[in-house]
Amino acid sequence: MDIAFVYIAEAYQVYHGAAIALDLMQRPGVSVTSFYNEPETVHHLERVRRAWDAAPADYRRLHRSPLTRGLQRLRRLGMFKDMVLRDNARTLNRFDAIFAVENSVASVRRLGVDRPRLIYSPHGFGDRARGFIPRIATFDYVLLAGPKTEARMLREGLVRPGDYALTGSVKLETGERLRDAEPLRLAAPGPTVLYNPHKEPRLTSWHRFVEPLLAGFAAQDDMNLVVAPHVKLFRRRTAAVRARWEGRSTPSILIDTGSDRAVDTSYVAAADIYVGDVSSQVYEFLATPRPCVFLNAHRIAWRDDPSFAHWHLGDVVDDPTDLMAAIRAAPARHALYRDRQAALAAASLGDHHRSAARAADAIMGYLTRG
Repeated sequence: MDIAFVYIAEAYQVYHGAAIALDLMQRPGVSVTSFYNEPETVHHLERVRRAWDAAPADYRRLHRSPLTRGLQRLRRLGMFKDMVLRDNARTLNRFDAIFAVENSVASVRRLGVDRPRLIYSPHGFGDRARGFIPRIATFDYVLLAGPKTEARMLREGLVRPGDYALTGSVKLETGERLRDAEPLRLAAPGPTVLYNPHKEPRLTSWHRFVEPLLAGFAAQDDMNLVVAPHVKLFRRRTAAVRARWEGRSTPSILIDTGSDRAVDTSYVAAADIYVGDVSSQVYEFLATPRPCVFLNAHRIAWRDDPSFAHWHLGDVVDDPTDLMAAIRAAPARHALYRDRQAALAAASLGDHHRSAARAADAIMGYLTRG
């Protein structure tokens, strides 16, 4: 059984799938090859492998034609995922199965890859409609973390009974193994607030809220702040731009534009209060229910929109002038949201204990059934 794990997008997605590959590698008769598009992916694959104390693995850079390589040098234009998949269609078609954590890999079917069975595991647990798009139905088998996503995918016809499994959050299990032995140390004696804005231009709170947030924390000395945006917010920025932002860190304010800690759940585990907008990382934070504040930077009518279900798990702030007061009030108001947080986090994340092994069992059960 030859299985290809395809990381067609950014390296951070490794944390949602690599542990499954490591478990499959230990199965008799199973060969796993991890293909990657972004060079930094190998660093993250190796981090996970070392955390599992696993044997060396087979990593291969996806082939890129001269045209694809030339276009990828124009980093601001994207990763040209569809072109990379086209360049590798013949190679991928030799495998028995292809596993992906990015649903764009479904396009291999129209590119002529018809032999392998396609297996998909979403790289997030959020509520937004973009996580439930029609091309997911192209996959033959789907691994889902929890029953919230299961119910919506069944309702929208994206998965079929018998062709999916509930496996829990592989990323949470991976994060627990990876977590730095060196704890997060900041100067203020009080709670640590994590600000985790998304990169989506029409939804992000970054442009409207980050400066008032930094000013508010600079004017006090009893709380710490970690600013850790979704890594794609700074992905296409220059090293100089990232360095300027990180250079604004202080003893009690840490600004991280994309280190290992920003992608491996270190900050969601260490923080006491979450501040954000639409990132599904809020559910990783709520694996242990804690106070949340959500930022509605675009005056969205969100209350009856299922894409903003998580905004019912904390106070929602529309005006930056109200932000610091909402953060200070969040611990006292947490009792209003704790039960709802626990229920929705459980439905989103499932059981993450031994989730990688559970996912590997599900894949093997599917691939070997009649």
